[in-house]
Amino acid sequence: MGLQQTLKALADPTRREILNLLRSGKRSAGEIAEQFDISAAAISRHLSVLKEADLISDTRDGKYIFYELNATVLEEILLWISDLKGEDNHDSQ
Repeated sequence: MGLQQTLKALADPTRREILNLLRSGKRSAGEIAEQFDISAAAISRHLSVLKEADLISDTRDGKYIFYELNATVLEEILLWISDLKGEDNHDSQ
């Protein structure tokens, strides 16, 4: 998984909204789909893109698949941006 793939996944407003929904905890695909006025197939595709970018993970529980946020990738991006901006993230004592 590369930075380009992650940034491409984050570029879509629907995918960003899905990530916002998952901030409060894991949700099933159906629960996510209820929040949007697009087809279940479109939501499935968005979830696939987010999963491929490692921004979310999924677990199966019976017939349901639950998705949750993988904040580690977002933290890595924030660190990269901070480094790019030249911000010092280290304590200087």
